[in-house]
Amino acid sequence: MNITLTTQVSATGDLIIPVVQTDTLADQLTDLAPKLGISAEVLQRDFKADAKEVLAVYGPNDQKTYLLGIGADPMEMDWLRAFRKFFFDQKSKLPAQLAIDLTAFAGSVSQGVVLGVRWGGYDLKLYQTDKPEGPIFFSEAGELTIYVTPEQQEAAEKALSQAEAIAQTHRQMLDLMNAPANYKNPQTLADWAVESGGQNGYSVTVLDKAELERQKLGALLSVSRGSDVPPVLIIAEYKPEGIENLQKVGLVAKGVTFDTGGVSIKSSASMHLMKSDMGGAAAVLGTVEVAAKLKLPIHVIGIVPSTENSTDGSSTKPGDVVTAYSGKTIEIIDTDAEGRVILADGLGYMVRNFQPDVLIDLATLTGSVIGALGYHAAGMFTKNNQLAAQLTEAADQTGEQLWRLPLWDVYNEDIKSDVADVKNYSGKPVAGSISAAKFLEVFSEKHVAWAHLDIAGMAFADTEFGSQKNATGFGIRLLIAYLQILLAEKA
Repeated sequence: MNITLTTQVSATGDLIIPVVQTDTLADQLTDLAPKLGISAEVLQRDFKADAKEVLAVYGPNDQKTYLLGIGADPMEMDWLRAFRKFFFDQKSKLPAQLAIDLTAFAGSVSQGVVLGVRWGGYDLKLYQTDKPEGPIFFSEAGELTIYVTPEQQEAAEKALSQAEAIAQTHRQMLDLMNAPANYKNPQTLADWAVESGGQNGYSVTVLDKAELERQKLGALLSVSRGSDVPPVLIIAEYKPEGIENLQKVGLVAKGVTFDTGGVSIKSSASMHLMKSDMGGAAAVLGTVEVAAKLKLPIHVIGIVPSTENSTDGSSTKPGDVVTAYSGKTIEIIDTDAEGRVILADGLGYMVRNFQPDVLIDLATLTGSVIGALGYHAAGMFTKNNQLAAQLTEAADQTGEQLWRLPLWDVYNEDIKSDVADVKNYSGKPVAGSISAAKFLEVFSEKHVAWAHLDIAGMAFADTEFGSQKNATGFGIRLLIAYLQILLAEKA
């Protein structure tokens, strides 16, 4: 499906008109009524512009106009969700050609609109053999025209370009996250990164098991011991040429392609969802690719330690002590707290080899953060107030929400080990996400601009695409917005 912008509004063809719920809604509907061939009284009675509300009206020559409610005071995520649901629900009924009238809004809303449209065409049925032919609108024959005013055009074109770059990457990340373990392993992520780097002009280095052993990434290797699938460390680096004094941002992510819990095995009830335990990896790999596509003037390094966490006679056992890349020793209390263990090596490798100005890690790390925040925000941990403010601004802008939780040193007691430098699990039924963050803080090596994002409740969610939780691609839009905030502050 092709998307174009135009300032020439046509009177023919099916049309979507988004409507925001404001104090002047009655006047807006009164103005629309004659164009729709319906009385203002009926229109005001039948349509309230609630978020995701749809009213379809047939006009002359069977032209169909959809009024789409966006709700009150919409942000980018509200536009995205409204259009995503509309296009997902209506996709089998839509004609090949369709238009959206955005002439009443700022050009920047095009980004949320386009992301919603693209996401609305996502098909979760990745491996079904009897799928019907896809809807014509989302085929190569599909054409979407977005109407804007001449004054909006420049901002709308910029928003469209960024949305298309994000949407293409986002779709690939959804496919990777939704893929089961027999279709996806650490090498799959590495292969994706290598191909993407070749296509988009950034470098990718993959450390295989032999190299991990040579460089002594003992924490990552310890988690992989129970699997017959070898681990990798993926290093994706985007550095635009010819620009001096680039800010250097290091992104580290958990890439567990399936998590049984190891010897501390999970219950079977939800284990099938553990194919999603590489949500942080999806965010970081996706962010590096989008930054390269957009040619952002910033140096971004993404490091993804990737492994399965399985179990056999060779598995790391509770009570074992392993040595991380940094040289620090870790007492393994719970093998199901493996994400922080592999991140220890990822963080250590980033700090010692790249010395980034900013260090951020993302991981589907703890159920505890879901207990604290539910499925509406990721936990943010940092002692750097400026970094917290920048990430919060990016979260508010994109709607991928964050909530700051404490990193007080009083919680150090939770990771104190009798036999090693630290232990990977407190054993307490409280403050689990905080003790995990305190563990990671050790391996950030006191970096002054480090933040940990626990995205366990956000990377996999209930959506309109399926009856079970499925991938959201959380973090890509957030991190791209954060990088752009950094650039704006430097300018």
